[in-house]
Amino acid sequence: MKRSSPMNKLPKLETLNRPADYSAWLRGLSEIAVSSVHPETLLPSRLPEPPTGRTIVIGAGKAAAAMAAALEKAWAKKYMRADIQGLVVTRYDHGAPCKKIEVLEASHPMPDNMGEVAAKRMLSAVKGLGKNDLVIALISGGGSALMTLPAPGLKLEQKQAINKALLRCGAPIREINTVRRHLSAIKGGRLAAAAHPARVVTYLISDVPGDDPTLIASGPTLPDTSTPADALEILQRYKIEIDDAVRDHLQGDTKAPKFGDRAFNRDTARVLAKASDALDAASDASIKAGVDVRVLGDNLEGEARDLGQAHARLALQAQREITHPLVILSGGETSVTVKGNGRGGRNVEYLLGLFTALAGAVGIYGLAIDTDGIDGSEDNAGALFTPDDWAKMQAQGLNPREYLANNDAYSFFAELENLIVTGPTRTNVNDFRAILILPAV
Repeated sequence: MKRSSPMNKLPKLETLNRPADYSAWLRGLSEIAVSSVHPETLLPSRLPEPPTGRTIVIGAGKAAAAMAAALEKAWAKKYMRADIQGLVVTRYDHGAPCKKIEVLEASHPMPDNMGEVAAKRMLSAVKGLGKNDLVIALISGGGSALMTLPAPGLKLEQKQAINKALLRCGAPIREINTVRRHLSAIKGGRLAAAAHPARVVTYLISDVPGDDPTLIASGPTLPDTSTPADALEILQRYKIEIDDAVRDHLQGDTKAPKFGDRAFNRDTARVLAKASDALDAASDASIKAGVDVRVLGDNLEGEARDLGQAHARLALQAQREITHPLVILSGGETSVTVKGNGRGGRNVEYLLGLFTALAGAVGIYGLAIDTDGIDGSEDNAGALFTPDDWAKMQAQGLNPREYLANNDAYSFFAELENLIVTGPTRTNVNDFRAILILPAV
């Protein structure tokens, strides 16, 4: 499906009567959710006061370039004579035009050498600052992979191998980032420690369930709340092989600064946007369109297909009870234990689990996207389906369970021409899921 212009409001559901109308309604709902958490609407009113010294901007994440562009524009308008400079790193093709702040691009979710270059340059940019200087850190989801600097004695190849294994084993993001922090020379507060005694103001767009600032992009400017032993236990629990250099490093002191460290004495952090904001925007728009709303939560985790199947049961039960259209909303970050060799993404895997369990139930529509516009490593944000797609699938001879077994949900929805392709949105509050349920006739 092609990208469309974001909607400001949704049509009244009572005016719709075709499956295509309802799927377009869900698309519009997702666009409203994503636009509500975009940096250009969040940063301008939250600028810090300029210091008497220098202002350095650093940042990492899928929204980092858009955050930098919004900051630069608002800063020039409000503080015309206060100069800023710096650099941020974002995913390839997620850049945004900036005049003062350099934008670098690197690989995600698998880190590459450009992420290592970016991390080294950020540490260099904040080195030697004084107490009258200010560092503005722009941090969003994806920053942990994009800002990659191995701890002393470790190599990028070691981090890449561990990162790949963690992504395939189905570990939740909080555990993945715990390991990343303790194999890093810049995450877990180390960037803030390098900037001391300058004041660090961190703005974050949260992609982690629970919105703990220390977990977003592995917390490069915030105190570490875990230990090397935690990281080692995670690797052992998922049976991820590590070499002696990694094991020795994690059995020692990785020297991540903790709460109470003087490096954080004058620092502040603010979460600008989170999954609940996107769900609130979608909820408000749905109510105005005459649809009842049930929000399951903004921090759902677990195996993607299992969650989809559980939500199918909820939807079927709800349909037996409602007399008015209902949309079920949820956010968070699921995981996928990869056993097949297909093309996937956690949102399409969730959706295929939902679709399979509903088995063509009349009057139930589903959508699932990643708010950054990229589901996993594919070119789609996610997908959607209508009840009519069950018959369409059968006519094409497709077996959804076979696609699910091969982790090939992308190909399944591609065959139905139901992929949602938006391109990079330049924000990221993780998954957005919506199930539209019409009362049973």
